[in-house]
Amino acid sequence: MTIDLPPDGSGDDALTGAMPFVRETFGLEVVRVAALGSNEDVNVVASLADGSRVLLKVSHPGISRTALEAQNAALRWLGQHSAVSFEVPALCTSLGGREIEPWIDDERLARVLTFVEGALPAAAARPAAGLATELGRTAGRLALALATFDQPELPDGGQWDLRNARAVVEDAVSLSLGEELLATLAAAESRMASADSSLRVQAIHGDLTADNVVLDDAGSVRGVIDFGDVGRGWLAAEIAVLACSLLQHDGDPVEEALQAVAAFDRECPLADADIVALWPLVVSRAVVLVASAARVLADDPSNTYAQVRAPLERRMLERALSLSFEEAEILVRAALGRLAAMPSDVAPMIAGLEDADEADLSVASAVHSSGGWTREGHIEKTLLQLGGFVGATVTRYSEHRLTPGAITEVLPRSLAIGIDAVVPAGTVVRAPADGVVVLGGAVAMEGAEALASTGVVLDRGATAWARGAEPTRLAGERVRAGDVIGRAVARSPLVPARGGDTGLPEAIVGIGWCLAGGLEPPVLVAPHTESLWRVACPDPSALVGRAPEIPTQVSAPGALLARRDAIFATVQEHYYAEPPQFERGWRHHLVDTKGRAYLDMINNVAILGHGEPRLTDAVAAQMARLNTNSRFHYEALVEFSEALAARAPDGLDVVLLVNSGSEAVDLAIRVARAATGRSDILALTEAYHGWTVGADAISTSIGDNPSALATRPEWVHLLDAPNTYRGRHRGTGAPLYLADALVRLDALDAAGVALAGIVSEPIFGNGGGTLLPDGYLRGLWKAVRARGGVCVSDEVQVSYGRLGEYFWGFEQQGVVPDVIAVAKAMGNGHPLGAVITTREIADAFAVEGSFFSSAGGSPVSCVVGSTVLRVLEEDSLQENALVVGALLANGLRALAARYPVLGEVHGMGLYLGVEVVSGGPDGPDPDTAAAICVDLLEEGVIVQPTGDHKNVLKIKPPLTIDADAVERFLAALDGVMERRASRAAM
Repeated sequence: MTIDLPPDGSGDDALTGAMPFVRETFGLEVVRVAALGSNEDVNVVASLADGSRVLLKVSHPGISRTALEAQNAALRWLGQHSAVSFEVPALCTSLGGREIEPWIDDERLARVLTFVEGALPAAAARPAAGLATELGRTAGRLALALATFDQPELPDGGQWDLRNARAVVEDAVSLSLGEELLATLAAAESRMASADSSLRVQAIHGDLTADNVVLDDAGSVRGVIDFGDVGRGWLAAEIAVLACSLLQHDGDPVEEALQAVAAFDRECPLADADIVALWPLVVSRAVVLVASAARVLADDPSNTYAQVRAPLERRMLERALSLSFEEAEILVRAALGRLAAMPSDVAPMIAGLEDADEADLSVASAVHSSGGWTREGHIEKTLLQLGGFVGATVTRYSEHRLTPGAITEVLPRSLAIGIDAVVPAGTVVRAPADGVVVLGGAVAMEGAEALASTGVVLDRGATAWARGAEPTRLAGERVRAGDVIGRAVARSPLVPARGGDTGLPEAIVGIGWCLAGGLEPPVLVAPHTESLWRVACPDPSALVGRAPEIPTQVSAPGALLARRDAIFATVQEHYYAEPPQFERGWRHHLVDTKGRAYLDMINNVAILGHGEPRLTDAVAAQMARLNTNSRFHYEALVEFSEALAARAPDGLDVVLLVNSGSEAVDLAIRVARAATGRSDILALTEAYHGWTVGADAISTSIGDNPSALATRPEWVHLLDAPNTYRGRHRGTGAPLYLADALVRLDALDAAGVALAGIVSEPIFGNGGGTLLPDGYLRGLWKAVRARGGVCVSDEVQVSYGRLGEYFWGFEQQGVVPDVIAVAKAMGNGHPLGAVITTREIADAFAVEGSFFSSAGGSPVSCVVGSTVLRVLEEDSLQENALVVGALLANGLRALAARYPVLGEVHGMGLYLGVEVVSGGPDGPDPDTAAAICVDLLEEGVIVQPTGDHKNVLKIKPPLTIDADAVERFLAALDGVMERRASRAAM
């Protein structure tokens, strides 16, 4: 946004005296003044009569004249330096010929600087494309210019000088988080201990972030501002501060930070010591920010600046710690191109693997079926089994694996950057070429025991690693190609040994390259940095005597979506502009092709969850025996129909089976018409019933069809949705909706309309679970029946125990319908729907001839339906909806009390909706609702907006969801809302 002034700042106490001071002391004709925010100083923008602007800076009492003179000298230096391609503030001279004057209270010092015009980078969840590189380039040029600046009075950087990080954090030790921060800082200090004596010290800006630059219209940096932290410090700290600031963002913040580092290095090359220290300094900066904020808020809980910044600073620390120091250094070296050359002539480290079978551990692999991947040690056990059964086995390089971390980590590690070989224990590992032995730490496969690593730093600089091989040589020992450097270590005896009791136990040896010196890479890395990892740790197939891997065919971002859009009608929408590609599901999680599991908070179709093995087995068994249509006679149809009717109220004991909810509603309309001999149907606004001609005719949700209310056929008659949150009657006025409906029925009577019946949802599904006023359906259905009409309850979305306290939605209203239309949950994703009604009404439908649905009631569909009902009962999923749903609703209401943008929480059980509003019920905010959903996707949570205004977060997860998942969801939503509030306040 461009820096503009408010209409009039003259009444602000912070501005008292600013206008006369600038006029009388500096001789500038001021016409208007306005305050700018600041952490410590007072900053006032003054508009001058000639149209230009200047900045009055009144320093805080703790800053000395000497320090200000040093800042002034730095500004003059930069203003004349050839390396500086951007503008910096220039100093104005007072009428007395001075750059610094005492402020009117004589306790502080004041300066007037030229105002650097431009646009501030937006405080957005994601920075603009290219901004990280632009900032890095600017920081590099600034550091290069300041490298030759020498001012004797230039101070050290004070509390923000990372050389003083320990003192800042120790000051916060008395706080609850102080000890933890001190331990984190100690780890960073230990990592950079070998480099800090070699780090260059010079003048640095000390706080060059997006907050302290202004941009031109093209998005390039026009100027750098706020030199209040200029002082002596480590050169590497200049770029570390910038890199740390970028970690507050969503998306790929580590990649953006590395882009900034690379751009800095191109302008101001980093030495090896700088590279070693860089990420420890990033962590140190984040620790200092979090510790400082904690101290400020402990002393002054009302400090707005600290309150606003704290969530984003915690985010920086969280992201900084997502990488170990060793892997961060590997990535930095890869980003800077400081890597060894890839050797071309190496011998295998393990012999005899040329024809070994290749294991598939990708997301879509059958080895992950039935949720096996969620158990610790799954991959190791799978590999040992494969080795024991089929002989030598190798894995695939650059494969996205599925591990338990997919659920527990926001950015899970899934990309394999090496090859694992399953071999007999004791298999020798040899040096692939001449070099020096290097020994690694205990690096573990996901969920497995940690084993030693041995490797060889080749004469050309690349390192070949063997993880899980006991070293037979000492570190630093010189070896020749083919020399034995280790032996494969047996893993836990999870499977029979090769050759039975007399055979050798299996071992897993991980083979891989690292071109970043003797650093040891992890087993798996996060996909968001995979391009750099492939550069730093290239395909090691040659090290196991195999031809290079053909990369796994994973569609490039957007490629599959483009194919979908090319073949699919555009009216068939998809969630998200850039959706993940899901190829596996398990319980209440959806798993993308890169091995990340997303918490599925909207799939009311998969009521048993994804991948339910009892359902899978039942379908497979029935499909293997028979699948045909319901005109044939078979047991599965009878068993399912009986079980379904047994769940309905007494008297509703006849079942008609179809394929979907739309068909069920459409059929219910036909049944009502046949039973009454009439055509007209009563329906409610804000409702969705389906896509068939009949179901669509009574669907009125303008969120799904903007012209719905204007295009209903003449046989459809509408009542206002009894929305007690946003509708005509609210609070104690809710009973008036029934009165209005009865008036409407009288009007229809007067117009000669004879209703076949009413079709209504007992709870508004597309409205996010909006409950009807108590007694509404009881009174309305009584009036419809008194006129000879039939009452149809559309249970497609809200039934099957999802409400927790009730199996059917109509039970919440204390009524019994004449016809039930149901689908979705009854098939757990399999196309299955039903109409349940009385024998009398069903027999009346026979006037239209015989009814038949080809796939409705097929043996497979019926087995699906019976199994769903059985598993619902066996796993007490309706009770789970009651208990876990209450946890979820209470958590959402607690968040709504903290964040005004979250309004009413609708629904019950595990069918909930959260209004997103601006100012209350009459301000639905679809843009913010959509943005929250995108932000939640970044956190690994699937939520989507619904409702007529697309402003209600629909929350209707599989009934398998547990308390841990609820806690994860609430924490994710809390974090998203907190960061959104912080950015909005900046």
